[in-house]
Amino acid sequence: KGGTRALLEAIRAHPDVRAVGTEPHFFDRNYEKGLEWYRNVMPKTLEGQITMEKTPSYFVTNEAPRRIHSMAKDTKLIVVVRNPVTRAISDYTQTLSKKPEIPTFEVLAFKNRTLGLIDASWSAIRIGIYALHLENWLQYFPLSQILFVSGERLITDPAGEMAKVQDFLGLKRIVTEKHFYFNKTKGFPCLKKPEDSSAPRCLGKSKGRTHPKIDPDVIHRLRKFYKPFNVMFYQMTGQDFQWEQEESDK
Repeated sequence: KGGTRALLEAIRAHPDVRAVGTEPHFFDRNYEKGLEWYRNVMPKTLEGQITMEKTPSYFVTNEAPRRIHSMAKDTKLIVVVRNPVTRAISDYTQTLSKKPEIPTFEVLAFKNRTLGLIDASWSAIRIGIYALHLENWLQYFPLSQILFVSGERLITDPAGEMAKVQDFLGLKRIVTEKHFYFNKTKGFPCLKKPEDSSAPRCLGKSKGRTHPKIDPDVIHRLRKFYKPFNVMFYQMTGQDFQWEQEESDK
């Protein structure tokens, strides 16, 4: 919903990175299986290589920061964030493709439509309150160990965002412009083919789905709901993701 899969696929093109393809969900769902289980899930790495995994739900799991910190307090964390309104709609779109019978986005988004009360307990909306979740992480990790990647810029300037990722991980900038091309049908960048395979690596059918049409009034109310949290998030991270600006451009 934010671009974590795209980021992982791009960074895996780097020879000094080994990453596990599936989401291990160790620090949220599989923690009781123990560290040995987690180690066995991870790819084998050589001296000097970085081991990575991605499980987006860690960010919103209360126990995750403490568990990760107790395993390796020097771990570097990468969080892909995207305009929370778009993220919520993308989240809903994914659920809808699996369960076509669910209520409309409008119905799920409000506790009370007449009063315009947003239902912040609905996970699609709650996940986008980034400041709330980040607070939990900052109790265990310094800001210097967390990189926030813009989901929007990952689409408009993948090489620029990947340069930041590689710098943050202390890697040589090997994944650059020449690794990407813009796929017009999908509407986002894809990785060019690695030397040893014939096809370019584009994300699967489940990525870049067309979002359902949402009532503009609902979008407006959601923007108003998120604005104070977004501002707080910008202050906490020292980064302005310009989600409000996007809106005034439209």
